[in-house]
Amino acid sequence: MPRHGAIPLIGLMLVAMLPAPVAAQPEPPPERIINLLVYGDDPCPQSKGDEIVVCARRPEAERYRIPKKLREKPAPSGGPGWGSQVATMEQVQRSTLPGSCSVNGSNGFTGCTAKALEQWFAERRMQQSLGEP
Repeated sequence: MPRHGAIPLIGLMLVAMLPAPVAAQPEPPPERIINLLVYGDDPCPQSKGDEIVVCARRPEAERYRIPKKLREKPAPSGGPGWGSQVATMEQVQRSTLPGSCSVNGSNGFTGCTAKALEQWFAERRMQQSLGEP
């Protein structure tokens, strides 16, 4: 049977095994760095306290210009020509023209019947021109 004094002694031994806290060291304040572009004869602002001000000077003529990275954009080339774009637009809009074969066109299913008859007559004329019955 353990004595009453043994439990506090074990607790003190466990506390002694814990690492001692490191003395708190004051952290340096964070540096504040400000980067600015100044144009023409504009003065560079003075730093206050621990901040650092870095100024880059540009000519007055560039004050309201678009940045170089954005203005030196090459012109697009190799895209589709106007003729092919017009043909694509006509083909897309063909379903809304009279005589179209579409459920949402102006003639609906009657346009499909008319197209089928046109194709049949064209095939028949082709066969007759070749001398086939």
